[in-house]
Amino acid sequence: MHGYTPNKDDYAKRMRRIEGQVRGIARMIDEDVYCIDVLTQVAAVTKALQSVSIALVEDHLGHCVVDAARTSPEEGEAKVKEAADAIARLVRS
Repeated sequence: MHGYTPNKDDYAKRMRRIEGQVRGIARMIDEDVYCIDVLTQVAAVTKALQSVSIALVEDHLGHCVVDAARTSPEEGEAKVKEAADAIARLVRS
C-alpha cells in the first residue's frame, strides 16, 4: 500500500478536475481566446498540480518514509534520499 492509497479517490477526483482544466485551455487556444486569459488558466492548472504534488510528498513522508525508517536505518535513509530527490525535481520544474 502506498502513502496516498487511503486518499486515492480524492486524488483521482482532483486529477480529473485538472484534466478538465487542461482541456479547457486547449479549447481556449482553439477559439483564439486572449493570451492573458489563457495564461491565467495555465497558472491555475500549475497551482493545482503543485497542490497535488505537495500532498503526495506529505503522504509519502508520513507513510513510506516512516515505515522504512521503522524497518531499518538504512531503508529509512534510502527513502529520505528518494523523497529529497523527488522534492528537488518538483522545485526545479
